[in-house]
Amino acid sequence: MGRVSADSSLQANNPPSPPTFASLGVAAEICEALGEAGITHTFAIQELTLPLALDGKDLIGQARTGMGKTLGFGVPLLDRVFDDAAVAELDGTPRALVVVPTRELAVQVGVDLTLAAAKTPVRVTTIYGGRPYEEQIATLNDGIDVVVGTPGRLLDLHQRGDLLLDRVAVLVLDEADEMLDMGFLPDIETLLSALTHEHQTMLFSATMPGPILALARTFLHKPVHIRAEDPGASATHASTRQVVFKSHRMDKETVVAKLLQARGRGRTIIFVRTKRTAADLVTELSRRGFVVGAVHGDLGQGTREKALTEFRQGTTEILVATDVAARGIDVDDVTHVINYQTPDDPQTYVHRIGRTGRAGNSGTAVTLVGYDELAKWKAIDEELGLDTPEPPEWFSTSPEFFAALDIDPDVEGTVGPAREVAESTTSGPGRGRRR
Repeated sequence: MGRVSADSSLQANNPPSPPTFASLGVAAEICEALGEAGITHTFAIQELTLPLALDGKDLIGQARTGMGKTLGFGVPLLDRVFDDAAVAELDGTPRALVVVPTRELAVQVGVDLTLAAAKTPVRVTTIYGGRPYEEQIATLNDGIDVVVGTPGRLLDLHQRGDLLLDRVAVLVLDEADEMLDMGFLPDIETLLSALTHEHQTMLFSATMPGPILALARTFLHKPVHIRAEDPGASATHASTRQVVFKSHRMDKETVVAKLLQARGRGRTIIFVRTKRTAADLVTELSRRGFVVGAVHGDLGQGTREKALTEFRQGTTEILVATDVAARGIDVDDVTHVINYQTPDDPQTYVHRIGRTGRAGNSGTAVTLVGYDELAKWKAIDEELGLDTPEPPEWFSTSPEFFAALDIDPDVEGTVGPAREVAESTTSGPGRGRRR
């Protein structure tokens, strides 16, 4: 297995400008569509991936979340489907398949690929659970060239005979480690086994646990392993400032309410562990006058998509989410991530705080460690080398809290009159419209 890494010697005082997509040989139509969206130059993972991927080689792309993996595989995928003589002419059956772990990520990848394909005849669709089979089957029957979807629904449609895979020329597994964590590995192996003909496979992942490497050895042909940073680099973004402190459970709501009034705060994601906590926190913040959206498992897919759309568009600047959304929110200008509850493991912590400090922006990640969560935090701290095994104890009235997060000490725990919370935001047993 070959390996390519970004040379750390490039971190000089005057590093060269990254190459453009056009200079790397990407089709003019795709470059034009990207250019209209303000995207012309590549990130490191894209610069390293494109020459190999455009040539049809199998590869493993490894980079932290927020480093541009989607276009790293999406641009060469579209280029080959659109303009590669080695790929059969488009005839309405899929030429490319992108497999992702969550519905939210499927939607976001579909949006990005549709944008890049806007000047080409390539048709892109997303397929995932929570939507009627009939509308997805109708889309496939109408003719589609690139399918983005989650493993379970893709496998169902393939086994029913509605999703044809015999002409797929490019296969992508995105966020492979997350699919492993979510128990999708058997479905992935079944899908891969269905592609018995020659095709290109690209596997992208933030980490490379043993089962994922075994999958790569089994199903990829002489893949090149690409890393977009030094192998010893931190798992978290240097552009993300991490603030961690012990917070009493009864004080956390007020801490968050004041934190949401920090100077310079823009789009903010608040992560919680449970659906109940998400619903309760949305209700409490709404009572304090904040406009809040929610994404958690008790909400219908349409409601979750609406909340994510409003967050991306800036209609709602605060989003409370369980980890179902940790990899599906691809917004470059999230200024703050708040871990209202300490994550269960180091990888979840990395994925959560990776929602900020993206695409060259800076960000702030704040973790409120409950007294019963100290053991969990110490495990995260040790694994990631964060050097904060004993976080300080701060309250919503602590001067250190205000200073560390640039909050006016005179702010109140409310910002206005209570707002009504729609039932669709707090769905769950016994929940209705509340104030």
